[in-house]
Amino acid sequence: MGEPEDAGAGTVATDLPGTGQEPVRTDEPAAGEDRPAGGEEDALLVLTAALLTPAQFPGALGDDFPEACGRLRLPPLPHGYGLILGQDGAGARWTVVVDDVSLVAVAIASWDCGMEYELTPAPRAIVTTLPGWPLALAVAAPGVPAPHDPDLSGDPEAPEILRPPSVSGWGPAQRRLGADEISRQWSTWRAEFTEGEESGAEEGAAEGGERTGKGTTTGDRTEPVTGEGARTEGGARAADGNGNGDGGRASIPENAGAFVAPGSERTAASVRAALAEARAYLDAPPPPGRIRSAFASEEARLLRVDGPGWSLVARTDDMAFVLLDAVPEEVIPVERGPRLPALLAGLDALAARS
Repeated sequence: MGEPEDAGAGTVATDLPGTGQEPVRTDEPAAGEDRPAGGEEDALLVLTAALLTPAQFPGALGDDFPEACGRLRLPPLPHGYGLILGQDGAGARWTVVVDDVSLVAVAIASWDCGMEYELTPAPRAIVTTLPGWPLALAVAAPGVPAPHDPDLSGDPEAPEILRPPSVSGWGPAQRRLGADEISRQWSTWRAEFTEGEESGAEEGAAEGGERTGKGTTTGDRTEPVTGEGARTEGGARAADGNGNGDGGRASIPENAGAFVAPGSERTAASVRAALAEARAYLDAPPPPGRIRSAFASEEARLLRVDGPGWSLVARTDDMAFVLLDAVPEEVIPVERGPRLPALLAGLDALAARS
């Protein structure tokens, strides 16, 4: 569901248009395979890889699978693609798109486990080679110049160079990146929220207030909360499954944003609208990839759901977190009310699963 790991190994034999270099061949085709048309190949030094499928794709690329494919000018084929990001011998950035999704998935799983895996797809698996990277990487291939865009000025038919979405300010890409991070680190974020709830309960007891350690008032509300209720550290009270809550914040991991419950009617309305749009998916299923489901435990799934201006991360046996374009760099917890479990179960039934 998230960004690719910055780790990789291997070479990809491919035609790199417009580089102006002498071709360098570093690998041979497997027995019985033909070389791709176009003559000599330049070798790509693999840095990392990512899946681009309805069930798994980098959130930075879009709210759903067709949108993510569109950023790479690819048709949204049901089986999806594998993306291999690397540098050529001159250090230029290239993205190789392959249709051998299983090969890329095995490579990513191996790297995630700390194992070496040389990712070298067969030439016939290469769909296209695109200049640039669609994702930001903080690594570079050893022994070659620093990563840079290839010079395609001599090729009038060269494709547009891929570049990562801007992260200079809060917006859809940053919101989805934040949701991806929560999805990857669910246990950490859930534990941090629980610690905030416990701190708020202790603080409330010391002040003589009537608070609970649940982070929400006992029972479920269907109207915006404006009075005192149970609060997390800093005074935040989580929204319930209907998007209700009151103001405040709780500390969370550094550089990851901040927990906040809907403190204004405008924010509470935005949460309710996001949950309503998610419920509407049950009647009118959205484009592929807008609802994704991954393994969480034997009895639970981890959901990533996106819509215009909002992202939701949830476990089907637990609570949810909502991020909004309208509330920059903040995470709104949504406790399990009477409607949230059914909503999550319905979304999971529609989801692309990994």
